[in-house]
Amino acid sequence: MVMAYLGWGSLVWDPRGLPIRGGWHQDGPLLPIEFARQSDDDRITLVLSQGRALVRALWALSSAESLAEAREALRIREGILKKNETRDIADSPSGGGEGEIAERIRVWAKAAGIDCVVWTNLGEKFDGQEKAPTMAEVVSYLSGLPHEKRVHAERYIRMAPRQIDTEYRRRIEFELGWTPLSE
Repeated sequence: MVMAYLGWGSLVWDPRGLPIRGGWHQDGPLLPIEFARQSDDDRITLVLSQGRALVRALWALSSAESLAEAREALRIREGILKKNETRDIADSPSGGGEGEIAERIRVWAKAAGIDCVVWTNLGEKFDGQEKAPTMAEVVSYLSGLPHEKRVHAERYIRMAPRQIDTEYRRRIEFELGWTPLSE
């Protein structure tokens, strides 16, 4: 079985123990991705965000022995609690993959000759609520972070792959000067 992971954020430049073969490919599915999640460590991170402009995700082949192993490796890499796995880790064709986003991934995978795709399915979150922040809220939040947290948040945004060119990213670049560092 040919399995792949999808990535758009830190997974790409910092896969840690994720079992991937080769590098990341830039011709993944077009997905609605945006800087729309306030993480527990105060960064604003990239997530799938329904209704956003489509950008091309990246993908890498998995060297995991089974789908269960691939899902578990991603759960561990992303720091997702075991009890939240079925909600926060998705795969196609078997689990967590419903709706337009999952259909886009299925169509792409079939065309690419990939049997199974695994991805992080964390949702939008801001101010402790499951909601998408506005662009103004993101810029204001990032600019108001204390120095150490701001440095950490800036690194995440600047390290995001260049092809993840979102509306919020362009505004962050303009307002804060946080231009991409990745190639």
